[in-house]
Amino acid sequence: MTESNWLSTSSWIMLGLLLGFAIAHSGLAALRPWGEAKIGARLYRIIFALVSIPFATVLIIYFINHRYDGLQLWQIQGIPGIKILVWILSAVSFIFLYPATFNLLEVAAVQKPQVHLYETGIIRISRHPQMVGQIIWCIAHTLWIGSTFMLVTSVGLIAHHLFAVWHGDRRLQIRHGDSFTKVKQRTSIVPFLAVIDGRQTLKWQEFLRPAYAGVLAFVLLFWWGHPWLMTVTAQVRW
Repeated sequence: MTESNWLSTSSWIMLGLLLGFAIAHSGLAALRPWGEAKIGARLYRIIFALVSIPFATVLIIYFINHRYDGLQLWQIQGIPGIKILVWILSAVSFIFLYPATFNLLEVAAVQKPQVHLYETGIIRISRHPQMVGQIIWCIAHTLWIGSTFMLVTSVGLIAHHLFAVWHGDRRLQIRHGDSFTKVKQRTSIVPFLAVIDGRQTLKWQEFLRPAYAGVLAFVLLFWWGHPWLMTVTAQVRW
């Protein structure tokens, strides 16, 4: 059931959920050096996951169930080519969002989690690929859905990731000092800017990694399971 106000109650709830997730996620990231010193890197990663994953799951379910709340600003789903454009943008967004999966064993705390300084592959395009991916995802879904709830959600998500750009750079500067300063000088936040001004050169062979095949498989699986996901989340009465 949708609400027809510009800022529906669900929009405020979504903003609250996004703020809570940002505080929990970024807060735990900021506390990582202290936490790892107290309980170890693996256990801290597990605690981080136990907080972040359920919170993110709640966000996803609530978003799906209320995505058409508020006012319908536009409706272009019937225009030829729009659906495939949205899927292409979504696929591209996952290519930027995926780098956290480079070290799956560390993400799962099987191996000791580390803080890495990368300057290869997609980092040559943008030092903060997850921010770029999130913006592309928001553009695609705002275009497709066209509701004020979706617009509010996109603004909240983008604001969080812009904060994460500053927060992430700050944490890496504290941890790595001059080494990170040099990485900043050779990379850019804005996509392709460092390539255009000559600080970086794209090396396409760096993209020939199994992880990219995994991203493609995930996108195809998500495309196939998308209707099922909508049906399942609709059973949750939030």
